[in-house]
Amino acid sequence: MFNLSFSRIRILGAVLVTLQLAAACGGGGGGDTATAGVGSGGTGYLSGVVTKGPVSGTTVTAYAIAGGQPGAQVGTASTDVNGGFSMSIGTYAGPVMLQTNGGSYTDEATGTTMSMAQGDVMSVALPSVAAGATTSGIQVTPVTAMAQAIAKQMAGGMTDANIAAANAAMGSYFSVTDIVHVRPINPLLPGSGANAGQDAQNYGMTLAAMSKYAQLQGMGSSSAMVTAMMNDAADGIMDGRAGGAPVK
Repeated sequence: MFNLSFSRIRILGAVLVTLQLAAACGGGGGGDTATAGVGSGGTGYLSGVVTKGPVSGTTVTAYAIAGGQPGAQVGTASTDVNGGFSMSIGTYAGPVMLQTNGGSYTDEATGTTMSMAQGDVMSVALPSVAAGATTSGIQVTPVTAMAQAIAKQMAGGMTDANIAAANAAMGSYFSVTDIVHVRPINPLLPGSGANAGQDAQNYGMTLAAMSKYAQLQGMGSSSAMVTAMMNDAADGIMDGRAGGAPVK
């Protein structure tokens, strides 16, 4: 189903090792745990954090998934300065996709404030939620965006099974047991990994490695790397190509 032994990510892996060594004496953050209330037909809520470095002022929109593809909007919210969001999704039940638009973040590689460039988005796909359930600790990151891109292009689209398979595949490659609910450390914060689990450390340094690779490639905004990697991931063969054409 997936071929994740690709040269582009091997390059990222080399950068990742360097960043991990540099941050070994630091490291914080931690793992958020998800809590989902039993659906009772009342109002449901989704909450979590958008991270590319914490993304402030981004609009997070929740879409119902119908026929394996994004459908009607069921909720929206804006993130705070730490990338946090919370939204109501009414009585919706079923799989859901969250997508971000806009906002700004502190780039891990350069320490500068960058805006999410127009057309650069992040996303996460979630298996079915029950009506009236509360689901917290959701992470929206470049890695969850790559998984969502994979699930969308699988046979049948974003079914519960495909969402779970794509999320697990990306988590396995980046050594993060749950990419949707583990909160990445912020390597720009001194000591951010000191009390964090290995998953959170791996996750945070993976995101930092992506920013470093964007810098090495001369990208003006590292959000462009997210889009490139989503395009690369979509066919499940991450080789720097999308449908046979080179990813730009």
